[in-house]
Amino acid sequence: MSLEGYKNRCLHRVNAMLQTVLPRQNPVNTTVIAAMRYSVLNGGKRIRPLLSYAACEAVGGHLENADPAACAVELIHAYSLVHDDLPAMDDDDLRRGKPTCHKAYNEAIATLAGDALQTLAFELLSSPELLAETRLSASQRLLLIEVLAQASGHAGMVGGQAMDLESTGLALRQDQLVTMHNHKTGALIRAAIKMGALSHADVAPWQLAKLDQYASAIGLAFQVQDDILDVTADTQILGKRQGADQALDKPTYVSIMGLKQARSYAQTLCQRAITAITEFDNAARPLRQLAEYIVQRTH
Repeated sequence: MSLEGYKNRCLHRVNAMLQTVLPRQNPVNTTVIAAMRYSVLNGGKRIRPLLSYAACEAVGGHLENADPAACAVELIHAYSLVHDDLPAMDDDDLRRGKPTCHKAYNEAIATLAGDALQTLAFELLSSPELLAETRLSASQRLLLIEVLAQASGHAGMVGGQAMDLESTGLALRQDQLVTMHNHKTGALIRAAIKMGALSHADVAPWQLAKLDQYASAIGLAFQVQDDILDVTADTQILGKRQGADQALDKPTYVSIMGLKQARSYAQTLCQRAITAITEFDNAARPLRQLAEYIVQRTH
């Protein structure tokens, strides 16, 4: 199957699952429900769910068992974008070609919608009733919760975001930038891959170790390509403000290394990821294709 065919298959699946798990109403407040759905269902590449599905299949698992992991990691990603766009952080008014959540609603509702998406992710992982077709043991569910919580919190994505905010206007070294993005961007990508693999009950320790090497490289490559696109793509294609990082005086791989070297670094990371999973059979082909897609994408 081509990468495009694989992507379409997985996107159709995860979007249907997200439609199912996202509430349509509650007896308390309908506005926050609308804001949650707006923030998740307004497009997006769904890279993290794709990686969860691909990792599950690479170790011999079935897609349906990776549904909770794929949905939960996307809910956490969506919450992080809602909060990242707030005036207190990056103050963006465009996301995926549409007004950001706080522009479509207001800052308070956007904050609450992000909070609710975060808690829904963990409800989804802990509750067998939400995606009834999935067959995960209680121990698997507990491990998935642990992996996602660690990746999302103070020692993962949140810590990286805090470092990002405090680095504005500073001239970071490359090793400092790597540390920041290993947490801000890389932690959730690593979690997506590990959670996908753990959704298969018979995953081997060596497979988890190799997948983590893959994930570490591709998580960093994703951010390097984002930095490249911030200076090379236009706003209409990106779906968000072009040059936003430069406008905020944020250190990026392009600002530190230059555009040519940043592109070369992204390719090096891509090859490092592919090499890490050399021992996997053809079931890992989508992971190899996704590594190349991540550094070749235009938005």
